[in-house]
Amino acid sequence: MPRYWGRVVAGVVLAALVAALIGAMLASLFVASARFPGTGTAGGDIFYLARITIVQATLSTLVSIGVGIPVAWALNRVAFPGRSAYVAILSMSLVLPALVVGFGVIAVWGRAGWVNQALATLAGARLPGTIFGLHGIILAHLVLNGALAARVFYNRLATLPPATLKLGRSLALGPIDRFLVLDWPPIRAAIPSLAALIFLFCFTSFAIVLTLGGGPANATFEVAIYEAVRIDFDPGFAALLALIQLAICLLVILPAAAWPLGAALVAEPAPIRHWPDRGGARPLQVGIIVIAAALFGLPTLAALVGGLQPGGISILGSSAFRAAFATSMAIATFSTLLALALAMVLALARANLALVAPTGPWSAFWLRQVIGAPAFAYLATPAVVLALGFFLLARLTGIPPRHLAPFVLVLANALLALPLSAAILGPPLERLTARTARLQRALAISGWRRFTEIELPLLRTDIGYAAAVAFCFSLGDLGVIALFGTGDFATLPWLMYRAMGAYRGSEAATVAAALIVLTILAFVAIPKLVSGVRHAGA
Repeated sequence: MPRYWGRVVAGVVLAALVAALIGAMLASLFVASARFPGTGTAGGDIFYLARITIVQATLSTLVSIGVGIPVAWALNRVAFPGRSAYVAILSMSLVLPALVVGFGVIAVWGRAGWVNQALATLAGARLPGTIFGLHGIILAHLVLNGALAARVFYNRLATLPPATLKLGRSLALGPIDRFLVLDWPPIRAAIPSLAALIFLFCFTSFAIVLTLGGGPANATFEVAIYEAVRIDFDPGFAALLALIQLAICLLVILPAAAWPLGAALVAEPAPIRHWPDRGGARPLQVGIIVIAAALFGLPTLAALVGGLQPGGISILGSSAFRAAFATSMAIATFSTLLALALAMVLALARANLALVAPTGPWSAFWLRQVIGAPAFAYLATPAVVLALGFFLLARLTGIPPRHLAPFVLVLANALLALPLSAAILGPPLERLTARTARLQRALAISGWRRFTEIELPLLRTDIGYAAAVAFCFSLGDLGVIALFGTGDFATLPWLMYRAMGAYRGSEAATVAAALIVLTILAFVAIPKLVSGVRHAGA
């Protein structure tokens, strides 16, 4: 039995190290807020920032949930060629760079966007107003999180027991009764956890608000922190904003801790047992699927098409693009390896708790909570706050931030990807451990041999998916590089943002297209490369 304790102890030690790191960043925020008393000019009224951030996150969450439910309902009812690909594209919303989505929304709905061009050609009119502002932020969040909600609800509908569907079909339930009696209970059960997660995603949104905010009137905590550091250099005020933001995030996280956050995002749905609705529901469902495809797909398509402009393609041959590409790939690779290593340690520790079964105050339940605590690191410390903590630590210790930048990006991006990586690897590893524990004891297989001969071969598919998610997260991140990026040290998202700020739209479009292609290739290729040829036992 002692050999199983080693993995549990490793998980506890890792949780303690992550907690110490978060504690050090919190300490740096407190010290900076005291040592550098802020003027408050960087972000305006704090109460206004809190109000507008909460309002946009709440509205974005409500709209995303409200759109996700009918899209999932329509996909569950209508069978058509390519439905599996449609659902897979919905999953891509989890890893698409937010900056690219914001750029795509502008390309579709902006003054010179596709919609206005079509209206001008067909009707000689244009949409009133501009895409920049609160409505633009909500629209971009809808593109990202509405697709995510649709995928989660689709998964929930796919888990309905066959016996339940058979009974409902024998009762000849109509579309409305079927939805209320059969579909609504699993959807309702998923709403609290999903809404909390989407709210936190929107509350800590940085790239979309920075791109589509349209000015101080729609600034949020993340943008105000960035402006306080990069524009006004007011670290005290930035630290104060970060502490307030962390407090609000914790108010959401603590009650949400009882819900399985993240589990619904990575669950694979069971095969759909097709039962089409009759009557007038089918045209409505087809219409929803078509409209949702346009809503979710057009921004990405517009960014891809825009990247083919002759004026922007030249940037692909520039030294700046090559350097940013190399930096992005290197940071994404190392952060992915680190995230996988950390996630595997946590998953192995949680899986082995059932084997050691401790009693007393350090029961298995409390150990699970301790080991699972790092999964909340990203939710409790958003990207910009995480970057600010590292930035202030560097300044307080006298280390030039540019010297720490590569290491900070690798570590921060690994922590950002850790929650989902652990959520992907944890459940299958726990099932595998429960299924093979007795055989492992009988054959005296443990330690490294157990990992390489049993666990690793059977988890290759899950490891590949976790690696793809972590790689794409790191590749598209703007929040961390925003505080450390310079002209000599840049990633592809930072290069794209600088091009947008300099009104070089064609170059920004080309970089956006490159990011989309790289994200899709990574999301498709990495799982295949990692999983390889699966053995029959897998």
